[in-house]
Amino acid sequence: MGLADASPDARWAAARAAADRPEAVPALADALARENDVRVREAIFTALARIATSESVLVVLPYIRSDDASLRTGSLDALRAMPSLMEPHLPQLLADPDGDVRLLACDLARTMTKAGMPELLCKLLDTDPQANVCAAAVEVLAEIGNADAVPSLKRCAARFPGDPFLGFAIEAAIERLTQHADRG
Repeated sequence: MGLADASPDARWAAARAAADRPEAVPALADALARENDVRVREAIFTALARIATSESVLVVLPYIRSDDASLRTGSLDALRAMPSLMEPHLPQLLADPDGDVRLLACDLARTMTKAGMPELLCKLLDTDPQANVCAAAVEVLAEIGNADAVPSLKRCAARFPGDPFLGFAIEAAIERLTQHADRG
């Protein structure tokens, strides 16, 4: 298939050619696990996103935890390209023990279409112990939420009274959501 070729150009071409072949997901997964060339990795992530199967989501998801920024970014971009397949995994990501994963999951929630996304973010606001994760959820709720999120926003502000940035973000989100409700 060319994904193991010595030449990065050949591996890149093979990854691009695999984008129309759902049966290539296992080979792409193996290639991604050992690939060091950023351009080839991007082509593999793109191929997995274009294939857009549950299996391709499962290949991409673990890379959200990578210490390598290009792998994390590639994973997030691929997951954003498959929102309907990604949505079932979001509750688990928002409850992940790793705060960085929860923070990235908030960003993913921004692009999801499921009607229950604001409720998931409100649940996070009510329980998450990290102010920066809550701030990410507040930012997304300000965009996709409605006035129903205001009680959770207020409870979050009460949980983190010493964090001026979070308090400001919450006030801005409440103002935006209530003004939007007044217009609608």
